Amino acid sequence: MKKQVSLKEIFRVFFIIGATGFGGGMAIVSLTERACVHEKEWLSHEEFMHGLAFGQLLGPFSLNVATFVGYFLRGVAGGIAAATGFILPSFCLITLLSVFYFRYQKLPQLQSALNGTNPVIIALIVVAALGMAKNHIRDRKSWAMSVTAFFAAAFLHVSGLTILVAALLWTLISEYARREHV
Repeated sequence: MKKQVSLKEIFRVFFIIGATGFGGGMAIVSLTERACVHEKEWLSHEEFMHGLAFGQLLGPFSLNVATFVGYFLRGVAGGIAAATGFILPSFCLITLLSVFYFRYQKLPQLQSALNGTNPVIIALIVVAALGMAKNHIRDRKSWAMSVTAFFAAAFLHVSGLTILVAALLWTLISEYARREHV
């Protein structure tokens, strides 16, 4: 049975995630998982992974995961509270930074600072991916599927939706074949 969580608490938690989470996508999802599954215990790891899978179908999946968790906890109002809390810090920060950027964009110091953030963001994504892999990739079949999906996305530029559909079809066919031979 899921816990009854106030809309204010949902907003507060996602506001903090939105304000402190850097690195985009998987880095934010990792923070969301830690806060909502491990610390708050609002939903199980399996329920969170379902939300993550749904979230990857359309648009920015870190926002979709936040909305899923809020909706899971309190319906439409919870989804709106989570999404608003998650977006608000970024909206305010980007608005402020845009003012400064357009005023000072020609400064070489600013250009150097922006170029220096790329390795940090890549490192955050790798750490989040390794953490999730540690919990979910346990056998050779899972490793093979993960490496194939990574290769398809990174080197062949296959979309995430195409990879998810291919993984679903592979799993369904494998399970069907396994049951036929039992």
